[in-house]
Amino acid sequence: MPKARAASKPPCEPVHDDRWRIPDALWERIESLLPPRPPHRYGGHNPRVDDRRAMDAIFFVLRTGCQWNALNATGICSSSSAHRRFQEWTAAGVFVNLWAQGLQEYDELVGLDWEWLAMDGAMTKAPLGGERVGRNPTDRGKLGTKRSLLTEANGIPVGLAVEGANRHDKKVAEATLESIPVERPEPTPDRPQGMCLDKGYDYDDTRALVGEFGFTAHVRARGEEAQALKREAGYKARRWVVERTHSWMNRFRRVLIRWEKKVENYFGMLHFVCAWITYRAAGLLG
Repeated sequence: MPKARAASKPPCEPVHDDRWRIPDALWERIESLLPPRPPHRYGGHNPRVDDRRAMDAIFFVLRTGCQWNALNATGICSSSSAHRRFQEWTAAGVFVNLWAQGLQEYDELVGLDWEWLAMDGAMTKAPLGGERVGRNPTDRGKLGTKRSLLTEANGIPVGLAVEGANRHDKKVAEATLESIPVERPEPTPDRPQGMCLDKGYDYDDTRALVGEFGFTAHVRARGEEAQALKREAGYKARRWVVERTHSWMNRFRRVLIRWEKKVENYFGMLHFVCAWITYRAAGLLG
C-alpha cells in the first residue's frame, strides 16, 4: 500500500505585528539622519525599497536575531535590500548619530546624571569570528566578543567599545571613555563625577586613566556593595545599573550573540540598541 504523502508546510505568513515596526516618533528622528539616496549607476532600475520598510526589516533582525535571508519570508523587505541599506546607513553614521541625538533629547527632557557613572564589560558568543573577536576564557575557549559599556547614574548608555572576549576589562576602559558621543559637563569640586567600577578595574594605571578623564574612581570588590547595603545606613548601590543595561541590550537577540564579522556592522547594531534604550527611557516611544 503506498504511503500517504506528508502534507506540505504552509508558506510563512507575512509579519504584521506592530512590535516589529519602528514607532512613528522614532522614525521621524531616523528619517532626518538618513543620507541622500545615491543615483543608480545604470540609470533605469526597479523602484528603490521604501526607507521605512528597510528600517523595519533591520529592526526585525535586531530584535529577533534571525538571519538576514529569513526576511524574505516576512513580507517586510527583501534580505538583500535590507542588508545593503543597513551597511550603507552604518557607514554614514546614522545609528551612532541617532544615539547621540537621543542622549541630547533625554538630557533636555529628563537630564543625564553625570554625578555617578558605572562601567563594566559583558562577553557574548561570536560563532562566525571576525574583527575584534577572541577566545573566551570562561566559555571553553570558544570565540567571543566583549562589549564594554559606560552608563550614567540611571543606566542610560553613554559610552561603548568592543574588543575580543580575551581582552581584560581594563584594556578596554580607555576606548570606552573616549566613545562618549555627546559633550559632558566639566566636573567641579562641588559637583565631582564618580566612576563606579568592580574589582576587574582595581589597578593603579586604570585609576590614573579614569582620573585623566576627570572622574573619581570608586572600586568595590564583587559582593562588597551588597554587604555595604547591610552595614551602611543610607548607602545606595550604584554599579548595578550598568549590569541592568547589559541585560536590556541582551533582549535584542542580534547582539546577544554576535553574527556580524565586520566590527562596523556590529557597532551599528549596538548603537541602534543604545538609541532605542535612550529614547524609551525618555518616554518618546509610547
